[in-house]
Amino acid sequence: MNKNDLVAQVASSTGLSKTDSANAVDGIIDAITRSLSGGQEVRLVGFGTFSVARRAATQGRNPRTGERIQIPASNQPKFKAGKGLKAAVN
Repeated sequence: MNKNDLVAQVASSTGLSKTDSANAVDGIIDAITRSLSGGQEVRLVGFGTFSVARRAATQGRNPRTGERIQIPASNQPKFKAGKGLKAAVN
């Protein structure tokens, strides 16, 4: 399922127009992104938790040349599925 499919599903299940559904989906994605960028986690009870994990700087190798390279530290978004989502999938 891609974003357009998701918008269509939201429109059919809520009775909203596709434009309103697209705005709602975009709003949710923007809100989650802003919260994670600000260092906050987002908990949706029964669905899951979005959080940010700090990945430390490491050394790696360029697979083409074998040369050592420095991989910088970064923040990585994480998602942990909630009990309700796990139960629905299984």
